[in-house]
Amino acid sequence: MPVTARAYLRKMRGGAQAHLIEASDGQHYVVKFRNNPQHRRILINEWLASAIYRYLQIPTPPTAIVELSPDFLAAQPDVYIQLGMKRIMVEPGWHFGSRYPGHPDRLAVYDFLPEQMLGEVYNLRDFLASFVADKWLGNTDARQAIFFRAQVREWVEPSTEHPLKKAFVALMIDHGFSLNGPHWDFPDSPIQSLYFRHSVYDAALSINSFEPWISRVRACPVEVLDEAVRSLPAGWIEGDEANLEQLVERILKRRKNVPDLIGGARKHKLNPFSKW
Repeated sequence: MPVTARAYLRKMRGGAQAHLIEASDGQHYVVKFRNNPQHRRILINEWLASAIYRYLQIPTPPTAIVELSPDFLAAQPDVYIQLGMKRIMVEPGWHFGSRYPGHPDRLAVYDFLPEQMLGEVYNLRDFLASFVADKWLGNTDARQAIFFRAQVREWVEPSTEHPLKKAFVALMIDHGFSLNGPHWDFPDSPIQSLYFRHSVYDAALSINSFEPWISRVRACPVEVLDEAVRSLPAGWIEGDEANLEQLVERILKRRKNVPDLIGGARKHKLNPFSKW
């Protein structure tokens, strides 16, 4: 369900110039604006990729459509977009929100963990899963993730761990450059989509290490994307309807190509899979 912005917290890092905002449901969201500097299509990419990640059972933040009213924007002068020396006002209306995994004042969230701590991440194997998804969706950015300590069962499914077990959890965030960002095409460079610390791929011993996600991609029903498209706000896709329809068709056709795309990374001189 859509939510309404009610309090501004701070600006976030990154090219989309997202802001952290508290919404009417009591949750906090990293909000990317419809008129962000990277393109309106970035919001569509985030929405579609998040739906795919959920279908593949890869931990990623819940998403929401966040309404920024004229009154909210008038009361929050720090909510704006900076382009060089020019300050651009955010358009009122519907924007994309990625839920922050807890209260920002009470939960420590890390963009980076030292190498010796990566082994403590409970779901490190989900970096293999995200590589499958990103190859399918043509993510041309490096894989982004956040880390925090939490009860495993709240974030990783399926999990047989005790309900109170706590550990570092990785959430895959920032899917805006899936589908090659605003371009909606698939350059398919062998080493795009990678996380910058290749040790997260040490569990990759063969193409079979990327199961069950490859099989889930192949079996992905059309309805997953159709439902995601139907739930997009009309203002995000206005004038892009035909292009979006063609894009969905291309995404579905790519399902069978994923094993070859993964294999292409392994054959590259910068092979990230040191144990394969």
